[in-house]
Amino acid sequence: MLAVVAKLNVTQGKEAEFEVAMLALAAQVRANEAGNHMYTLCKDTDGGYSVMELYEDEAALAAHGQSEHFKASGASFKGLMAGPPEITRMQVVG
Repeated sequence: MLAVVAKLNVTQGKEAEFEVAMLALAAQVRANEAGNHMYTLCKDTDGGYSVMELYEDEAALAAHGQSEHFKASGASFKGLMAGPPEITRMQVVG
């Protein structure tokens, strides 16, 4: 299994709009990606956002990036992001 943590850079003042867009994407991922075991938006105590993701294998991760719902979601994030995400990929050990 593969784990991914995506730290997201949200434009200040756009947090509520971002949450709506991100939660809609998360619902689509969970409903349509059999190889995805977790896709959860988290918010830290400083107001920073991360998405915790868990995939069955490399093929499932690749399918996520190529899915129609993922590609279509890009428009809903326009003007909400202050920069690119910081992606950390990990191999699940246990």
